[in-house]
Amino acid sequence: MKIKGFIFDLDGVIVDTAKYHFLAWKKLAEELNITFTEIQNEQLKGISRIKSLEKILSWGNLSLNKDHFDALMAKKNDDYLGYIATMTNKEILPNVVQTLDYLKGNNQKIALGSASKNAKAILEKVGIINGFETIIDGNQVTEAKPNPEVFLKAAKGLGVHAENCIVFEDSIAGIQAANTAGMISIGIGSKEVLFEANHVFNGFTEISSAFIQKIIDN
Repeated sequence: MKIKGFIFDLDGVIVDTAKYHFLAWKKLAEELNITFTEIQNEQLKGISRIKSLEKILSWGNLSLNKDHFDALMAKKNDDYLGYIATMTNKEILPNVVQTLDYLKGNNQKIALGSASKNAKAILEKVGIINGFETIIDGNQVTEAKPNPEVFLKAAKGLGVHAENCIVFEDSIAGIQAANTAGMISIGIGSKEVLFEANHVFNGFTEISSAFIQKIIDN
């Protein structure tokens, strides 16, 4: 049997923490008198906290000194952690667990590749942290997606060559990172947004075990 490396992004792929990021950023933006919409929130998907705050400040034409900037980042994270502290396994997106079980049952290697610095805490909260052989998160990478660093480190952690890795992603930046790394990219979300991916599905409920098996065998 062929052994492949399956790398999962976290936010919007395994759990929908995007809503909590949105609430935390919206709260912060409103305190700075900056309008912040769900459309703008889409632009923050898959990018780091620093880049996200820089974008929000640019929308409000604000510039802050480093201490104020750092304080706002910490405040946003505290608000976000407050939201995710209430998470349970009910927040895992449909069919994700079944997909992980299928891969495990077929001796495939599984990693997490996420920009989130809270990835381990979230996986623990929802009870699936033991499903991943390797977890690469925002604490171990210096380059944000679309730089492929997070996925290349995940592949290395699994001991699988990049060309034998498959990435599940919900952001354009993540798809571009997977493609740059020479991996198979599977978009989870809208075809209009994730058109650069090799395959796109609305969610894991659309991904059959036959499709996964075909990816393993090819």
